[in-house]
Parts: sequence; C-alpha cells; structure tokens
Amino acid sequence: MELIPNLPNDVARECLIRVSYDQFPTLLSTSKGWKAEIEMPEFFQLRKSNSHGQKLLVMAQARVDPDRKQGISKGCYVKPVYGLSILEPDTGNWVDLPLVPDEFPDGLPYFCQMVAVGYELVVIGGLNTVTWEASGSVFVYNFLTAKWRRGADMPGVRRSMFGCASGDGQMVYVAGGHDDEKNALRSALVYDVVNDEWIQLPDMAGERDECKGVFHRGKFHVVGGYCTDMQGQFEKSAEVFDVATWQWDHVQVDFLESNTCPRTCTSGTNMDIYMVSKGDVVALKDAEWQAIAKLPGDTCKIAYMTAWQDKLLVIGSLKFNEPHNAYVLNLKKFEWTKLEIPEKYRGHVQSGCYLEI
Repeated sequence: MELIPNLPNDVARECLIRVSYDQFPTLLSTSKGWKAEIEMPEFFQLRKSNSHGQKLLVMAQARVDPDRKQGISKGCYVKPVYGLSILEPDTGNWVDLPLVPDEFPDGLPYFCQMVAVGYELVVIGGLNTVTWEASGSVFVYNFLTAKWRRGADMPGVRRSMFGCASGDGQMVYVAGGHDDEKNALRSALVYDVVNDEWIQLPDMAGERDECKGVFHRGKFHVVGGYCTDMQGQFEKSAEVFDVATWQWDHVQVDFLESNTCPRTCTSGTNMDIYMVSKGDVVALKDAEWQAIAKLPGDTCKIAYMTAWQDKLLVIGSLKFNEPHNAYVLNLKKFEWTKLEIPEKYRGHVQSGCYLEI
C-alpha cells in the first residue's frame, strides 16, 4: 500500500516524520495507512534518529489574568487557577493544552503530579480546588489522538504530596505523601499505563511526606521528605527501589547535602541528578554534590526545574508572587539563555514533565 500516491514509501515516510506533533491527530483521522505507520514504534525511532523529534515541556501552570494579580492582592487572597502549558524549548513557542472535558471547571487539582510515558501525559491525584480533598484520579492524554481518557484510580488511602516518576517503559511509580489526617505514608505503588492497572510495591523503610520521586539509572529514587512526627522538617536521606530485584535498597542517609525541600531534584540524561541548593545548580557526581552554575538573579525563588539531553530548565521569580522567568542552562558550556515568555505564561508552575515526540 502506498502511503502517498506516486511516491515510494521511503520518501513518503521521510515526509511524515517531519510533520509537527500537533498535526498527528489530523493525520491519524485522514488515512488508515498513515495511522498504522505513525502508531508503529519504529516511526518515532526514525523521527528521533533523524533529529525530527520535538521536545516538549508540559507544565501545570497558574493562569495569569491580565485584569487582576495572582496570589495576594490588596490584602485579599486570589485563588490561582491552574491549566496545562506546553513549551517547545527549541523554538520558544508556548501553547495551551486543553484540560479534560467537564472534569476540572476550576482548573487542575492543586499539587497534582505529572509524568510522561512515551507519547502520553499522565496526570495523577492532587487536591480538589474547592474542598481541598485528596483525589486518587488518573487522567491520560494521548498526543497522537489529542484525546484524554480516564485511568484506574490510585487504590488505597487518598494521598497527596507524594513522590512520583515514570520509569523505563510503561510504568509510573508513586511513593509516600500523606493521608487525609496528615499522617505521612511509607507505602508505594506502580501504575501500568498500558494495562491500566495498579500494583502494590513493598513499603519503604520510613514515612516520607513531601518527598520527590526521581527515576535514575533504572531505579526509582524517593528523595527527602519527613515523617509524621517531624512535620516540615525535611530529611537528607533517600530510599531507592530497584526495579530489577523488586526491592528497596538500603536507606542512603546523607543523600542530600542539607535538610532541605527536595522539590527541584531532577534526573538528567547524562547520568547525573540535579537540584538547586543555596543559590546554585548542583549536580550529584560520584556520590558528591558539586556546584555547576549560579542561578540567574531574577529566578532565586525556583518553582520548577527539569533536565533533558544537555539542557536544564529553571522557572522562578525574584520574589514570591511576582511574574516568573525561565532560563535554559547549557550543561556543556554552563551558560544561561533567557527565554521569552508571553505574559499569560508567567504564572507559577506547580509540576511538569519532559517528553519528546
């Protein structure tokens, strides 16, 4: 079957791999042959190997209303409304991603977690924006079809402020957080996105509320956090789940340099883990944290950080409740480049993830 009439299939394939990601839904609905071709894993491998893959950063971001300030204004609290923003770092283009129809009339749940699995976005949990009750909901957005689907709810107690990360293949790992009574949790789960099912993992050695999940070198790292009796007093330790043995390794007592919130911890593709510490971007190299770059002066209050290939993105502001700025650090030259941000995308970022399509 010819993909494009009167063209050899290898030439037609070269045309298809150059199509922008936001046009895939149209291609899939136009031709059965194109649909079959695009849905093959080899298609995206070819697209990536020929440098036609598109890098996307998807973020849960507070919407900026030009007619009013976000946060605290004239003594009154203005409740933020979170939507989904997409940044293409190679082009600097920002766009909205539509939310789940009829599900979030008041915006995304507060503190929901987001991870990427292949060409799908997974949004898990969070707090109801009206009642502040924890949710176990799972929603999956497919970038090929531009459609949302409801996944199986996270089982067990309703948890929030948990660590979350996607691993190799189709799995999403969840650990820690706290229940409705603010009791820190040591339980952990894994979600199989393809089969839409949850699997219980062995418990961690200790409770970890407000921990950070990072998938690094084939293992799920649960970094920092604190136990019930130490509310808000973060630990330096980390626990690591070995996917190969299906067991937790020994607790790494001094994983972090200091007792600090691990929110900025992120894994890089160059085998390092990065975070922000005392105004520096630091990298974990050979079991030691090393400063690699000073933060730009107008982003000292970091809201979000992520890394991909030889780049690292930070989004933050000079002070609380001020418009956010974005910079990309070249991890080879250690040079910052400031990104231009349209006014509507300068709101606070509560979570995000990177994927390449």
